[in-house]
Amino acid sequence: MAVAHLGSITVDCNDPAVLANFWAELLGGVIATSTDKFVSVKLPHLVLTAIRIPNYQPPSWPDESTPKQIHLDLAVADLDAAQAEAVRLGAKLCDYQPAPAKCRVLLDPAGHPFCLCLPPTP
Repeated sequence: MAVAHLGSITVDCNDPAVLANFWAELLGGVIATSTDKFVSVKLPHLVLTAIRIPNYQPPSWPDESTPKQIHLDLAVADLDAAQAEAVRLGAKLCDYQPAPAKCRVLLDPAGHPFCLCLPPTP
């Protein structure tokens, strides 16, 4: 039996307001707490927090000279529509796409890679 559940994910960045607003819009959350150091986004079953880190360096994926730090896979029904909306909100499409028919790799405004993925087929 589980003794805990995942309650929060925290991502490093240099501008917590920009990053939190991006994730709030993309995932349909609301800003729950905001300070100069961190901004939390309330989602239905989780809180995502963006925290300011001095001298933050974004990941350099895919070369990994600066590790990606976190990687979220988001299930979507329509890759093209989800990609367009993520880009409109501030994401950038990565040049390297290992499986573009099933999954699209983007970077959030702080440079963290994340994937928009079709659900697996049975």
